[in-house]
Amino acid sequence: MNILQINSSDTGGGAEGSARNLFRAYRERGHRSWLAVGTKLSDDPDILQIPSFSARFLKLFLRLPHPESFRRLTDRLRHPSRLPDWWCGRDEMTYPGCHHILRLCPAKPDIIHCHNLHDWYFDLRLLPQWSRRFPLILNLRDTWTLTGHCAYFMDCDRWQSGCGNCPRLNVYPACRRDATAFNWRQKADIFAQSRLYVTAPSQWLLDCVARSMLQPVQTQCIPNGIDTTVFTPGSQQEARHALQLPMNVPLVLFASASAQNHYKAPDSMADALEQLHAALPEAQFVCVGATPPRTVPLHYIPYIKEPHRMALCYRAADVFIHTARAEAFGKTVTEAMACGTPTVASNVGGLREQILHGETGFLGDTAAELAAHAAAILRMPPQQRSAMREAAARRGAQFSLTRQVNAFLSWYEEILANHRQRASCKA
Repeated sequence: MNILQINSSDTGGGAEGSARNLFRAYRERGHRSWLAVGTKLSDDPDILQIPSFSARFLKLFLRLPHPESFRRLTDRLRHPSRLPDWWCGRDEMTYPGCHHILRLCPAKPDIIHCHNLHDWYFDLRLLPQWSRRFPLILNLRDTWTLTGHCAYFMDCDRWQSGCGNCPRLNVYPACRRDATAFNWRQKADIFAQSRLYVTAPSQWLLDCVARSMLQPVQTQCIPNGIDTTVFTPGSQQEARHALQLPMNVPLVLFASASAQNHYKAPDSMADALEQLHAALPEAQFVCVGATPPRTVPLHYIPYIKEPHRMALCYRAADVFIHTARAEAFGKTVTEAMACGTPTVASNVGGLREQILHGETGFLGDTAAELAAHAAAILRMPPQQRSAMREAAARRGAQFSLTRQVNAFLSWYEEILANHRQRASCKA
């Protein structure tokens, strides 16, 4: 097959990593695979840079303190018609480079698979036209597609009736003024004119689709996959030695998000860690990512790009904590479990489908509950904790990249067969 995927970038976390892994896996299996991105940082010739004015100066922008803000500003100045939309809080859709994507592709795609379409790089108005020519898949990574602006609606239900009067204009992707009702109607009109197949990594997210203005031809739940040849159980002592972590103390691992990331709930993480430290003063904490406040005994590890090194972090820990106000699928949760590390996470979204409560870890509704669950794991007798580690490893191994690739390729074939049948009936 000729498979064209589209995403905001070729580097980064969840959606970026998942799209890149699929792109590479398809190519390794002999398919012609391309990934068109708004921001290209690799030198892979099969990754296609969507043309934009700021893309020419990407290396310059990366040296600036807030590179994405500067990029968006220069693109708006290059295409002034976007300025009124930005000023009024409307979704910006004037991205002329998107109209060149199919010409950039070395061959006509059999299928187009879209991942994150927000992040200021894509024109949604192309979807009706493309979906008439090709089978078109929307791979939802959050709930932005269903709302008037936000990536996650959290406890707001206005997205089911048209948005407007938005209570959180400042959350990602932020908008200056409340045009959320206009944005919602514009998306609804675009989707009504399109023939779309929708996939999501959790059934929770597909259930949201069923209650939304997005009415796809077909839906498919395909969880994100991880490399289970890398994320595997291993010696805790060897992992701690390699990372220069203390050997004989309880270690709690967490990934720190920036204070601006409202969805990852850094305040809830800080509360949970402080309460856990109060309950178990002997416990120490390992933080990967953004530098958090040092309110607990902390071993800080900067952001890790190498999967093998991240696997060492999971193996070194006795428990992994993940707090979020909203989450479609927790990639780090799956990775931790695959390494045999019990996980304590918020009782939200797709996390409920990943963690088997009481078997591979625990789910909690508050910071106090998360701290209590983590303390319970650390206090377990060795035999009980070992059983939980084994159960976590078995559960994590079910989310393999191979399984995800097989599921998508099988679905592509089914979609293409239906597409050819429809085309022959029209002929």
